[in-house]
Amino acid sequence: MNPIFLDLGIVQIYWYSILIFIALLVGGALALREAKKFDISEDFMINMFFYLIPIALIGARLYFVLFHFDYYKANPMDIFKVWEGGLAIHGALIAGLLWIIFYTHKHHIPTVRVLDILVVSLLLGQAIGRWGNFLNGEAYGPETTLSFLESLHLPQFIIDGMHIGGTYYQPTFLYESLWCLIGFIIILLFRKRKYCKNGDMVAFYLVWYGIGRFVIEGLRTDSLMLGSFKVAQIVSIIMVIIGGYIFFRHFKQSKLENLYREEEII
Repeated sequence: MNPIFLDLGIVQIYWYSILIFIALLVGGALALREAKKFDISEDFMINMFFYLIPIALIGARLYFVLFHFDYYKANPMDIFKVWEGGLAIHGALIAGLLWIIFYTHKHHIPTVRVLDILVVSLLLGQAIGRWGNFLNGEAYGPETTLSFLESLHLPQFIIDGMHIGGTYYQPTFLYESLWCLIGFIIILLFRKRKYCKNGDMVAFYLVWYGIGRFVIEGLRTDSLMLGSFKVAQIVSIIMVIIGGYIFFRHFKQSKLENLYREEEII
């Protein structure tokens, strides 16, 4: 696959960047629409996004660089080549979360409310963004066969894209994209429940993405490592535990307490 969307000679625009932009645009529009229902001003959301996006991207890059420190220490200018890939979603989540906590507290907006809104967009954004990995020829799984890929009834362009260096690989980018897309559909329905609570969407995201990423990461061949352990799997376990704990806390509450949409209860 050709990772370059447009080659202007001096400047090259990569598909990876285009898809991240699309993910941010679609996810941002969805979040603005939901925030409006809770009288959260558009200015607040746009100003938050203005800083959130670069902070999350910096966090994603620094997280990746940290686990490839020896390489980037020897090639420091490569740190800035984000268009070639090398963004870790967990780094973006950590940096983004810290900014959101700071920003919502500063403007006296409930942090959980904003996070509940954003994780819905995040799932959709991740579903879109994973296709950037495909076009970059990265985030794939173990070696496989043409017959296996054909047995999955994949479009031919995906099969061709998974033929890298003369070898076929499993399309783990696709597994995660579909997992996030399914999660996005479920969470849209989930937040429409009459007794949905504040924090339920965050808990759902943590559990859903944590489980999916743990399984898919087990197949990936380009994982960030901490000793003999895959970092993403460690983080995924932590995510599932935190999400499960939030659900447990909510289960113990009255069903009329801490509701996501209190105005729906008469």
